Amino acid sequence: MTDHYDALETRDPAEREAALFARLPEALRKAMAAPAYANLLRGIDPASITSREALAGLPVLRKSELPALHKAAPPFGGFVADTPGSFARLFTSPGPIFEPEGRQADPWRGARALFAAGFREGDVVLNTFSYHLTPGGFIFDASARALGCAVIPAGPGNTEQQFELIEAYRPVGYSGTPDFLKILLDAAATAGRDVSSIKRALVSGAAFPKSLQEEMKSRGVEAYQAFGTADLGLIAFETAAREGMTVNEDLILEIVKPGTGDLVAPGDVGEIVVTSLDAHHPWIRLALGDLTAALPGASRCGRTNMRIKGWMGRADQTTKVKGMFVRPEQIAEIGRRHPELGRLRLVVTRAGEADAMTLRAECASASDALLSEVAATLRAVTKLGGTVELVGTGSLPNDGKVIADER
Repeated sequence: MTDHYDALETRDPAEREAALFARLPEALRKAMAAPAYANLLRGIDPASITSREALAGLPVLRKSELPALHKAAPPFGGFVADTPGSFARLFTSPGPIFEPEGRQADPWRGARALFAAGFREGDVVLNTFSYHLTPGGFIFDASARALGCAVIPAGPGNTEQQFELIEAYRPVGYSGTPDFLKILLDAAATAGRDVSSIKRALVSGAAFPKSLQEEMKSRGVEAYQAFGTADLGLIAFETAAREGMTVNEDLILEIVKPGTGDLVAPGDVGEIVVTSLDAHHPWIRLALGDLTAALPGASRCGRTNMRIKGWMGRADQTTKVKGMFVRPEQIAEIGRRHPELGRLRLVVTRAGEADAMTLRAECASASDALLSEVAATLRAVTKLGGTVELVGTGSLPNDGKVIADER
């Protein structure tokens, strides 16, 4: 568990932090050369953004907003200064969201994740992510080739042809969804085909519960999971320590209260926000809509970067009550107006064949006056009536959920 991709992974955390934030001002300058970032970050002096505290003061850009922004100013919504022709490949993801691939080696930063999963130079890798228009196949293909592996660009489906490739090339590694790995192993067992060469896997794109992980291990495959997006590539990955996921190098990852850009308390669940330092296409505080929490301490694998628990659900909990949308941002606004409150959770139910809302709010000292004030704020912010329950500090679960639709 002490084998590492390079010395960057085992740096003193303070050294890594200093290096990242020394590079951030230049990334901001590059970003602000694009019209949409120039507008979003108007009045910001890049030279002054040299710490997490300063970064946390910048606005977030929500991934959920990108489809409308890209449609209004195709192809990249005005967030990329260079022309589409300056990139190597051009993709689309559902939304649609349009993503460019850089020309540098390992543009999606995935070689580290593959290395942590046991892949090595000279391995043959069966890559079953799709190569059609979306970047998934190319993310893992480019990452494996940057590591020195040979790649079988299999894509998903057509198990019969995949068996022929596996029996001919004898790949040691697999990249793809955990679901398709199980389909492949099950179909091989049924058909009597030999896929025993596959000994390790890096999976992503779907849930990978402990039960499925153990099943893969019992069938001779050590499978690790990675978390990534089509915008940023590989963001975090499992290591041999099996203690959450280690954040990738060259990224600044923050965890914020859903619907805000405000950092959560250490260990609290919140929304993942990522800043990348790629000069060709930097992202500044991109809020992904995915929930996680930071893990304390250092990993037993020797890597010293921040660790997260992994994917813990979606932060976008918008729901409709009595025909009106209620959003996490509105619950956050209630919290801002009442700083004496702790965690908040709006529970939506049905009562007498009608929608009903109950705002549960943690506080150290409850009173009838506070109850009345919070109820008035709830109505003012959401334009809907609801009841308020004041509960003790620590009563609500630390799961990042601010709206619970129980209808």
